[in-house]
Amino acid sequence: MMTTHGGSLTLPVGERDHIQGPDTATVTLVEYGDYECPYCGAAYPIVKEVQRRLGDRLRFVFRNFPITTAHPHAEHAAEAAEAAAAQGKFWEMHDYLYEHQRALADRDLEEYAGAVGLDVEQFDREMTAQAHTGRVREDFMSGVRSGVNGTPSFYINGTRHDDSYDLETLLAALEQAASAPQ
Repeated sequence: MMTTHGGSLTLPVGERDHIQGPDTATVTLVEYGDYECPYCGAAYPIVKEVQRRLGDRLRFVFRNFPITTAHPHAEHAAEAAEAAAAQGKFWEMHDYLYEHQRALADRDLEEYAGAVGLDVEQFDREMTAQAHTGRVREDFMSGVRSGVNGTPSFYINGTRHDDSYDLETLLAALEQAASAPQ
C-alpha cells in the first residue's frame, strides 16, 4: 500500500526538464532538490541505486528547489548546474555538486566548472549575469504549486511520494508504480 496522499505535480515533465532515462520508461521519478541540503545529499546515492536497479524502466527528472533561508549557497549551486546545462553537462555538474556539497562557495563552483569540463569563462559570465536565475525560479515555483515544502521531495508518476525515501521503500513504491496499469 503506497502512502501518497500529498500533492501532485502541477508542471508535467517536458522538454525543459533535465531527464535521465528513456521517454518509454514505465515510471517517472521527479525530485525537487537543493544542492546544499544534507537530506538531498543522503538521497543522492539512493537515487543512483534505484536508477541502477530499474534501468530503462525508470525516467529520473531533477528540478531545483533551493531553500535559501536555510542554505546560503543553494541558489548559486542551482545556477551553476543550469550554467553547466547550457554547455550540455547538467548531470556531470549535478553529481559533482552532491559529491562535494560541503564546499559550495562561489570559488568552489568555479573550480567544479573546470573539473567537469566547462568553458569556465562562459560559466563565469553567465554566473555574474545571473543568466539562469529565471530557470531556477521556474523550477522553484512549480515545486511550490505542487506542494513541495521541503527537500528532497519526490513525485512518482506525478503523485507526491510522502513515505520514506530510504532505498527499500522508494524502490518498492517505484516497482509498484512501474507495474501498475498505465
